[in-house]
Amino acid sequence: MRVTNAPASRKRRKRMLLLAKGFRLKRSKLYRYASDAVDHGLKYAYRDRRTKKREFRYLWQARINAASRAAGITYSRFMEGLKAAQVSLDRKVIADLAATDAGAFGELVKIAQGALKTKIATLAAAGLKPKVAKA
Repeated sequence: MRVTNAPASRKRRKRMLLLAKGFRLKRSKLYRYASDAVDHGLKYAYRDRRTKKREFRYLWQARINAASRAAGITYSRFMEGLKAAQVSLDRKVIADLAATDAGAFGELVKIAQGALKTKIATLAAAGLKPKVAKA
């Protein structure tokens, strides 16, 4: 007698059709097409969970750059100044401040500029030639 393992097979197919809920036409009704559609969708989901992190970092950098240029300093000098001042805010928080709280972002710009001046003075005192941004 042939054993089909029907309960497990039915459960496996039912799980796949539940994952295909919301797909259109036979991609949500028929196992063969639903399986292909779900597998394809899961590949996209895995890939795009990583892509999302990358794209948000680009967005945060663009927001910080726009706000810092409006305050009279470039993005790279601003971030260098924050690093010199040992400010441990990440780009997500800084971008949120740039978009929502101009006063707080202005204070960060002042902190960064002050730290840059201190860094340049320290390098000059040590006899090293600091890289200075063009005016």
